[in-house]
Amino acid sequence: MPLRPPARRAVASPLVPLASLLALSLVLTGCGGSGGPDGDGAGGAGTGRAGEGGSGTAREVRPPGADEPFDYQIGGAYDPPAGVRTVIRDRTADPAPGAYNICYVNAYQAQPDAVSWWQRNHPDLLLRDAEGAAVVDEDWREPLLDISTGERRARLARIVGGWIDGCAERGFDAVEADNLDSYLRADGLLDRRQAAAFARLLAERAHRAGLAIGQKNAAEMTGLRDSLGFDFAVAEECGRYDECAVYADAYDDRVLVVEYRRADFTAGCREWGDRLAIVLRDRDVVPAGDPGHVNARC
Repeated sequence: MPLRPPARRAVASPLVPLASLLALSLVLTGCGGSGGPDGDGAGGAGTGRAGEGGSGTAREVRPPGADEPFDYQIGGAYDPPAGVRTVIRDRTADPAPGAYNICYVNAYQAQPDAVSWWQRNHPDLLLRDAEGAAVVDEDWREPLLDISTGERRARLARIVGGWIDGCAERGFDAVEADNLDSYLRADGLLDRRQAAAFARLLAERAHRAGLAIGQKNAAEMTGLRDSLGFDFAVAEECGRYDECAVYADAYDDRVLVVEYRRADFTAGCREWGDRLAIVLRDRDVVPAGDPGHVNARC
């Protein structure tokens, strides 16, 4: 499996030194419990056992349709283009009216603008090296979350589970949990088994809230689909790296493909356009109307 820089994250933040990020003083308010990053609460439902949903609702879990036009809006929401039936937006955004909505959650790493919240409230849940320094995804300046033990995974599942419940409460239909492959950037401090164990907790929480959950990237983990409980996949640049077949086989073509280079998009449409939903976006995934916005479908 080729190693490459991670794909685009939600909320593109300036690449500033980590020390500066830690010094940020954010006023973060919770909703129904203790506050969480970006102003979301982990609370209410998040205070139960890992995997528990808070509302007890029994919404039907419904994955996105295969080969339905979709748009990837994690960099900022805007009116979906004509014909789009599925939309992916950041968890801080509202769902798109009339569409199947997928809620982006950065589940395995800390968003740069939330680092101070983690430092203040859960410093031990940031992965640290032998010298006590946070282990950081240098491409996006995102500290990794520490999923190394069952106790820490359970605590993280309560926090991230609160975000997932918030997605359900606002009307999203599904969630995509990003950075499943963060263990590859953990300097040997995390492994695939731990990433899979945390994924199972998140899938249980999503399903309890009535949401489908998508595997985000990490083609090497598609063979674990049944044990992890994922319902579909979101694959960035699978055409570029010749991975689309792996996702398509594992998820019966329920795969949402994002390409960032027109040549890869064109080739992907030629080979997979009749089976998979494929969108071409700019790497900064900026909203429509902003400079640099790119958006096309097969």
